[in-house]
Amino acid sequence: MSTSSQWADLAPRVISGILLVIIGALDLYWGGLPFLIMILIVCGLIIWELSRMFGATYPVALGVLSSGALFLADYLPATLMTYTVIPPLFLAVVLVAVGQVKSDKRIFAIYVIWILVGCYAFLELRLLDGLGWALWLVTVVVATDVAGYFAGRLLGGPKFWPAISPKKTWSGTIAGWVAAALVGLIFSGGMTQAGLILIPLSVAVSFAGQIGDIAQSAAKRRKGIKDSSNLIPGHGGVFDRFDAMLGASIFMIPFWLLGAAAGGS
Repeated sequence: MSTSSQWADLAPRVISGILLVIIGALDLYWGGLPFLIMILIVCGLIIWELSRMFGATYPVALGVLSSGALFLADYLPATLMTYTVIPPLFLAVVLVAVGQVKSDKRIFAIYVIWILVGCYAFLELRLLDGLGWALWLVTVVVATDVAGYFAGRLLGGPKFWPAISPKKTWSGTIAGWVAAALVGLIFSGGMTQAGLILIPLSVAVSFAGQIGDIAQSAAKRRKGIKDSSNLIPGHGGVFDRFDAMLGASIFMIPFWLLGAAAGGS
């Protein structure tokens, strides 16, 4: 691969990345309704992309339905004082979704659940644990991606999982872990008060995000496509950009549940 082709996507990737960071940072800082709206839009777009990939009959309708279910999952527990309404809401979306595809129904259902639960987990992390923890999670994922991108192209070397993600290298993967550890060190004090335990936790979150990336790559490879869409120049689709965040957010669910239980005891 020539040097020019190796870095051909760098300029649009950087420009799009900066815009995404600015918009995301503002919404993350504001929290509340602006943050909820952003996550609802992201969820709807990802489900739309996924539905198109799997040949669903009405991908736009599934995206809107998913955003509506996520909104109710965020709104109803506070009104009804129970979280038991969330599984039926998400299950309803899955049942409607699998009825619109002719093949790979189980795989499609798993991805739909993954997206809904991942988006919901990130919403709850920001709502219940505050800006510091949400910012930490986003920074870990972004640092992992940036370090992996540059290390993978500069150092190259053996592939991490060539059958599913042919571009991902061990050098990029390990560089992502190192970057995540540094983020954990930075956030271990003032913003989270978590202490040095946040360093290995950041590495674990980094790996969970990388697994999310690989899981999304597996879906694209199965369907024979390069990007989930072309909505974001240099990055592909919304699913391409947020797959790692979904993996990282789901990984944090047990810790969020433990924290919620401790806070309620």
